[in-house]
Amino acid sequence: MAMTISKKSLKWIIPAVAIAAIVFFGYQYWKARQFAVPDGIAYGNGRIEAKLVDAVAKDALRVKEMLVDEGDLVKPGQVLVRLDTNTFDAQLEEAKYKVATAEERVATANYAVVKQQSLVENAQIEFDRTRKLVEANALSQRELDERTTNLATSKAAYEEETAKLRTAKQEVEVAKANVATIQTHIDDATLKSPVLGRVLYRLAEPGEMLAAGGKALTMVNLEDVYMEIYLPSEQAASIKVGAEARITVDFAPGRSAIGYVSFVSPEAQFTPKQVETRSERDKLMFRVKIQVPKELISAYVERVKTGIRGVGYVKIKDSAVWPDWLNHRFADAANANKPAQK
Repeated sequence: MAMTISKKSLKWIIPAVAIAAIVFFGYQYWKARQFAVPDGIAYGNGRIEAKLVDAVAKDALRVKEMLVDEGDLVKPGQVLVRLDTNTFDAQLEEAKYKVATAEERVATANYAVVKQQSLVENAQIEFDRTRKLVEANALSQRELDERTTNLATSKAAYEEETAKLRTAKQEVEVAKANVATIQTHIDDATLKSPVLGRVLYRLAEPGEMLAAGGKALTMVNLEDVYMEIYLPSEQAASIKVGAEARITVDFAPGRSAIGYVSFVSPEAQFTPKQVETRSERDKLMFRVKIQVPKELISAYVERVKTGIRGVGYVKIKDSAVWPDWLNHRFADAANANKPAQK
């Protein structure tokens, strides 16, 4: 027997349903209003990204040591990889020997210059004395001619020894430059991190041969973290480089990070075939880059992960005011890197 609802019961059910509907849609409306984006602020979906940095071998060398693993946090100047430099070490010893030999030649040439200078001075004295005696008719012109020839010969020999000394000194500089070049190759065989980052890929192992320009590691540069969003042309045209921005991430709802606009693409990233009408022009999307300040990254360096989805918000009007829900910051810097308590 089918159940029937009395008119009396129906009088209570309909208002109850109406009230429930009002409460539900009222809550949805309140929730939407709570997270409404004010006029003058544009937003778009994006994800946390960072530039990649490679640790590269400048010379073709064998990997001697890999000092970091994937996932390791590395600091600027930290040694990551050591390459085998046996060949360069041998070349360096030979180059240093050539420097020492060249310096010995400089010492010998310098001694010869000093000695020849003394001979020039003696020849000059003899020439002056003989000239006075000839003028006094105490000696013949032949004696003066001999002294003149001797002085000229001594000066020529002095110039020759001086030239040899200059050549020897140049050889020392060349030998030292060769030492410096080889030392540079040895120094370059120790691969250091140029940035604060995290090892993403370990691309070589000890014993492997790397070609010149071969990659040993790839790191995420945590000093250059950003989010890219895409905005329609009308909004993108109003954005200034340096404008205030906010970034939220899906895993921490209700929290935001301060950023700024560091780049606005000068051309559309994807364009319809026809852009003759306003509706079509509105489909033009421009890439906007929101940069995260380094000081904020430093505070959260242990937690920063690339690829995390979120939303980026950008001021397109200077008069716009950030809503309260976009002013709720992440934990303070002092506690940012502490592990969460269970």
